[in-house]
Amino acid sequence: MPILATPAFATPAQTLPLAAPAVSTLPPAQVQSIGRAAQDFESMALGQLLTPMFDTVDTSKGLFGGGEGEAAWKPMLVTELAKGIAAHGGLGLARPVMQQMLRMQEGQPSPKAALSKAGPRKAGA
Repeated sequence: MPILATPAFATPAQTLPLAAPAVSTLPPAQVQSIGRAAQDFESMALGQLLTPMFDTVDTSKGLFGGGEGEAAWKPMLVTELAKGIAAHGGLGLARPVMQQMLRMQEGQPSPKAALSKAGPRKAGA
């Protein structure tokens, strides 16, 4: 299973593979594991966004008539939909999450931390 597939409606930024920076010091297996974790995080976030949407659907008048069985399977449906969306580009959360995880594993400061260490810029400078 690829870490990030390219959907037909992807923007150029989404078509880039979810990969490590060119100069990663981590072993490839660890980089791949971090990529999967980042995609799993995006999948979980998407599931949290989709759950309220499915909670508002009145299934009692649907084809299967609602009931306890349908209520039991609904969370699994939402989880699998979220995994599918994340595997095809999702919201674009996996890439920055992976980059930050790689920075943390390699001991590199994040871009925001580097800016805050530089201090505030003076007006007119």
